[in-house]
Amino acid sequence: MERPYGRPVRGGVAGSGHPVSGPDSALSKDHSDPAHAAPTLPAESDGRTRPGGHAHYPYAAVLFDMDGVLVDTAGLHAQAWKETFDETLRDPRVGAAQTPFDVAEEYRRYVDGRPRSDGVATFLAARGISLPPGAPDDPEDAWTVHAIGNRKNSRYHTLLAEQGVHVFPGTLALLQRLRIGGVATAVVTSSGNATPVLSAAALDTMFDVVVDGTVATERDLPGKPDPAMFLHAARLLGVPPSRAVVVEDAGSGIEAARRGGFALVVGIDRGGNRRLLEAAGADMVLGDVSELDLGAVRTDPWQLIYRGFDPAHEGHREVLTALGNGYMGVRGASPERRADGTHYPGTYLAGVYNRLISSVHGRRVEDEHLVNTADWLWLDVRIETGPWWSDGGLIVEDERRVLDLRRALLIREVRLRDEQGRRLQVRQRRVVSMQRFHLAALETTLTPLGWSGTLTVRSGIDTTVTNSNVADYAALANRHLTATTIRHVQPDVLLVQTYTSQSRIRIATAVRTRVRTGDVRGRDTDTTAGIPAHQFHLEVHDDHPVVVDKIAAIATSKDAAIASPGSSVLGELDRVSGGVAELLPGHEAAWRRLWDRFRVQLDTDRELQLVLNLHLFHLMQTVSPHSEDLDTGVPARGLNGEGYRGHVFWDELFVLPVITTHLPAVTRSLLEYRWRRLDTARDAAARAGLAGALFPWQSGSDGREETPTQLYNPRSERWMPDNSRRQRHVGLAVAYNTWQYYQSTGDRAWLHDRGGELLIEVARLFTSLAEHDPEEDRFHLSGVMGPDEYHDGYPEAPGLGVRDNAYTNVMAAWVCHHAAATVAELAGTDGDELLDRLGVDPEEMTRWRHLSRRIAVPFHDGLISQFDGYDRLSEFDWPRYRRTYGNIGRLDLILESEADTTNRYKLAKQADVLMLLYLLGPTELLSILARLGYDVTAEQLTRTVDYYLARTAHGSTLSRVVHASVLARIDPTRAWAVFREALIADLDDTQGGTTREGIHLGAMAGTVDIVTRSFAGVRFESDRLVLTPQMPPEIRRLQFRLHYRGHRIDVRLDESTLYLTAHRCTATAVTVDVDGAHRTLGGGQTLQFPLQRHPTTRSRR
Repeated sequence: MERPYGRPVRGGVAGSGHPVSGPDSALSKDHSDPAHAAPTLPAESDGRTRPGGHAHYPYAAVLFDMDGVLVDTAGLHAQAWKETFDETLRDPRVGAAQTPFDVAEEYRRYVDGRPRSDGVATFLAARGISLPPGAPDDPEDAWTVHAIGNRKNSRYHTLLAEQGVHVFPGTLALLQRLRIGGVATAVVTSSGNATPVLSAAALDTMFDVVVDGTVATERDLPGKPDPAMFLHAARLLGVPPSRAVVVEDAGSGIEAARRGGFALVVGIDRGGNRRLLEAAGADMVLGDVSELDLGAVRTDPWQLIYRGFDPAHEGHREVLTALGNGYMGVRGASPERRADGTHYPGTYLAGVYNRLISSVHGRRVEDEHLVNTADWLWLDVRIETGPWWSDGGLIVEDERRVLDLRRALLIREVRLRDEQGRRLQVRQRRVVSMQRFHLAALETTLTPLGWSGTLTVRSGIDTTVTNSNVADYAALANRHLTATTIRHVQPDVLLVQTYTSQSRIRIATAVRTRVRTGDVRGRDTDTTAGIPAHQFHLEVHDDHPVVVDKIAAIATSKDAAIASPGSSVLGELDRVSGGVAELLPGHEAAWRRLWDRFRVQLDTDRELQLVLNLHLFHLMQTVSPHSEDLDTGVPARGLNGEGYRGHVFWDELFVLPVITTHLPAVTRSLLEYRWRRLDTARDAAARAGLAGALFPWQSGSDGREETPTQLYNPRSERWMPDNSRRQRHVGLAVAYNTWQYYQSTGDRAWLHDRGGELLIEVARLFTSLAEHDPEEDRFHLSGVMGPDEYHDGYPEAPGLGVRDNAYTNVMAAWVCHHAAATVAELAGTDGDELLDRLGVDPEEMTRWRHLSRRIAVPFHDGLISQFDGYDRLSEFDWPRYRRTYGNIGRLDLILESEADTTNRYKLAKQADVLMLLYLLGPTELLSILARLGYDVTAEQLTRTVDYYLARTAHGSTLSRVVHASVLARIDPTRAWAVFREALIADLDDTQGGTTREGIHLGAMAGTVDIVTRSFAGVRFESDRLVLTPQMPPEIRRLQFRLHYRGHRIDVRLDESTLYLTAHRCTATAVTVDVDGAHRTLGGGQTLQFPLQRHPTTRSRR
């Protein structure tokens, strides 16, 4: 039984003969289908680094548990245990009546991960039942622990034969990647059924060692949580625990690995067990093995570290280590690499879009993209006259990347070796200046190790770049740059100018490359790689570093205060003589000021603080103080990828509340992106026969609707209608952020000049869209979609929208109420002038007020219905689809491929009704419902939350953000668990490989907002700063800073006290309300409040 399944094979795939498919190359909807985003594996290696690079990992072996990690037999085991235990518990010999075996609680607690007999004994002991242990060969009808275990095993084999084995998505791909990287693998399972299970799963040739329950019995190895089985497997592999990883899904297995001293212990949570796995000692907890990045190091809250190289995760790493300053974003790609399927250099400029026309599957498609501009990073090296690094001439022996979040500095350290055995140490520092936003720089230090001779360095600008980051857009035209001109301005300065083909934006990129230390024996220009470059021939000496400085300046014809882009970038270079070292002091000072404003400190574990810091970092470098002077919105995927084509959605609803409390002037600028496009939104409304402003679901350069009308489903190879433009609630997000900005700042002038116009035009849209039923005196909204994109209509009328989506209707009442409130707020000359400018008459204001009191909200069984008729839909078989497909975030594609539709079912892609509680909170929501004439209780809201939590697929990263925030008032313990899941969406790439296409900015900002809005309870209400803290027990202390009406206020909370300290200023004192206690806070003052324990509908478990 203890046998190898083949030895590690370097440079090839050992095993099953099952090929690994890459992603389907097809045009699909922006939110890509995880099932069609499997990583592309590198080809077999001959020992030399191919252009894409081969994997090299920091560990020598990975040891996997089987059930629940590699294969989905947990359901079969649970069913077999339940049938066996229930039969046992009904036996008269047990004595007192017993409740049936609880799979949800007792399976994980007493059975999972333990040897079979241990599981029986542990469960029976918990129930107060004592049986003799018996012997392993006891017949199944004996009354012993072993007999019951044998009975369970027989039932399990019967179920296995009937139902087969499901291999979790990503399992085979990971095993093959490990083989390619020369990493040994083992299965360590308490099950005695490893052989039939692995064989049935076609995984029986993928492991070097299998240690199962049979081996444990033969070798007298104690089961988990004792580490003996793991240590035995490691010995068979010849790998010490300090160089091995354990992947487990049970607390007992995690504890065993931790006690065994293994280097990395990874928990797999497929059912809400994160807390248990972390408590047992897991270093990280993932949702699936496909998310495992063996090189990730998360021990420092201010450093994101990656060791080694993994082609499957390189795009993910490039995004998370990207740098930016609000004007530009630069992916963390390796400078020597061009786009090759693994690496993807990308430099994106805020607001630089271009439109192309494509022919896709017989259809003419016109679409607009955020443009990937010329790659300024490109820098290559070779030893003597050997092949270039980029061509495989240098082998990577070791690699380490560190993103220093505090300093916004990316550091890369690589040790290279050529075919002659000569080694070269490379250290690179990269910065995108937050002080001088047109500038970025790369510093490369080259140190020969044990040899002297010549090095050649070439540094250039790659103008051949395309928009090729998203596999689903592969069929689209992708070349946006044209009319390229190249000028070698000086021996060390290169200037490239291009135009975007349709929008005719002129982009200038200039780089200067200088050798700071070292002997330059010659220099020339080079275009052999198809890239204009300067080439430097260096005389180098053993252990003597050579420093190469490359600084880039980028400008466009959209920029203010320039004569031309070309002259601007050359002028920027003239103002600095150095590179990274010269830019760093001002850059670091700018980042210190940002962190001083934005930093959120939690007294909890280091990984959580790291993730929060990472989210804040990406938020600040996507929308920075420089955004104030740009005509740009909030790109949903940031400035480091091409997901969603770089468009602006409703994600600003999650982003701007965080920006408003730290950089209110930037919020104002981002809202003015919408204001400048009001005429386009008015035109869209008029074409639809409506008044007011109809903002697009997807917005780009000019505010027109960019949402495609069709999407291609690669599962069915059919076109599907895309009706997401019916999500007219995007205007409600604009209005909500407008009012929140005013509440936070008290900026009456802006409310009069621009903000009031946004609010009123959105109110006009919904009053014109609403139909009034005079018999019931109710307004109704038809033909809309809510945030849940799974319902674009009714089963019998798909694509036509739904009637009375609760979120849209309640927020329409909200905006009409606040449009009238805006006029009242500006009472007098300002208000009269605003009404006159917009042509608002008393009759229109009366209609606003009428709708705000009488719009319909649907209910069923005392719950808020997602829309009228929702209760008539069918329930969905969640367990079957999860078992069949694993990741079911794209149920719309899955069901369409089955000739079915999400319109038929009670399910949601993401939070819909619960968005009301997220934005308004229970108190304001109940108040609005009461104003509308609905008598709703807090208990009904709680039941509504429970109802939709059970029916949400979390197909959007925003979904868990909303759920965690809402749960904070109902069940803080559960809120904490969901919050942890929301945090890792990008860090662990939980959406099936989509992070390589850009961060999910709304989800990142939303996790920060959970801390301040939900855990600290910050809200702005009627000229008051309100705090109603509800911290989960996992947070001992919390500290952050916010900006409110001219004051910078430090907020500090512990378990019993809240402190508010206002910095010295001349602003008027403000009113603060903490748990109903009203106080006045002025500059230089500190207030202290005792905290109350707020009642929740759930006890803290």
